[in-house]
Amino acid sequence: MDLNKLKGQLQTEVDTSFLYKSIAAIQQDENLNRVLLALAKIEDGHAQHMLIEIKKESPTTVLPNPSSRAKLQLKLGKIFGYSSIISNLSGVEKQFAINTVKNKIEAGKKLSGFEHNHLKIIEAVNSNAALNVSGGFLSKFESRHKSVGGNALRAAVLGANDGLVSNMSLVMGVAGAAVNNNTILLTGCAGLLAGAISMALGEWLSVQSSRELYENQIALETAELEASPEEEEMELVLLYQAKAMTLEEAKKLAKKAFLTKESAIETLITEELGINKEELSGSAWEAAITSFILFAIGAIIPLYPFMFLEGKNAIFLSIGSSVVGLFGIGSAITLFTGKPVLFSGTRQVIFGLLAAAVTYGIGALIGVSLAG
Repeated sequence: MDLNKLKGQLQTEVDTSFLYKSIAAIQQDENLNRVLLALAKIEDGHAQHMLIEIKKESPTTVLPNPSSRAKLQLKLGKIFGYSSIISNLSGVEKQFAINTVKNKIEAGKKLSGFEHNHLKIIEAVNSNAALNVSGGFLSKFESRHKSVGGNALRAAVLGANDGLVSNMSLVMGVAGAAVNNNTILLTGCAGLLAGAISMALGEWLSVQSSRELYENQIALETAELEASPEEEEMELVLLYQAKAMTLEEAKKLAKKAFLTKESAIETLITEELGINKEELSGSAWEAAITSFILFAIGAIIPLYPFMFLEGKNAIFLSIGSSVVGLFGIGSAITLFTGKPVLFSGTRQVIFGLLAAAVTYGIGALIGVSLAG
């Protein structure tokens, strides 16, 4: 591995430890506090070990401070909820586990079955009811963008991006047709409302249908547990074995999970169905309202110049405001991807401007055609 990549991993270890300690500091539950601090201590050990390896090639290298990206994540957690940080930490631990398994296989080493332990621990922490990850009201936002990683901050960024890009394209398309300012403003307002209502309705359906699906799956799993608990326990043993546990370890863990009916169904919901119980607690109406607001915030950016300017001045200010908004959204996305801010922000601006240019061109062609 090259030196720059090693330094990048060292920074990741430092940031991960910093975030574990920061999340631990806000916990009221002593057990969770100890677990998170223990994870942080392990990451500190990894960082020291990595620093020793790096110093073999670069003797002047010192242990870095937490990055500005990690510090910004912590600040945003106060607004959007710290669940965004827990989600990112899960992603980091998952990647660490994948890299560990890959390196052992390439080196011809035998897998121990414990490579995913950190990931399992942080997932267990995340599912603990005592975990304090509350932030602002957006921390409860359940988004259809969950497949991208599933937290309020990510949902807010993507929701605003949907509104900005779609309404900028619409406004530029109508402006390209050289219609009067009132028509552009009316069309933009209609696009804002139509898009926001559509997003809100889609969000409501997404949350409501997901809850109904999960409730049905849980009911079926509960019925199966009551009908044949032995078979369900054996399925759990097989599931644990599929996660690289030995037969003895899998049986021991499954037996512990099946000590009571309540713990058994909780384990089956998490392990077999893969359901996060937080997804059952979100309000469909709250999600709809939040989605409406987020989309509208993005959609108003390319539209507001036409409220007090006309012609090219309004178009130029609309484009300039949209560029700033797109760059800000692209920069915010780096909190999840780890890419450089300039790269991600510029990429977002280019994509947005391309979409606007296409619709402006189509609008201009239609305008010329109608005028002819």
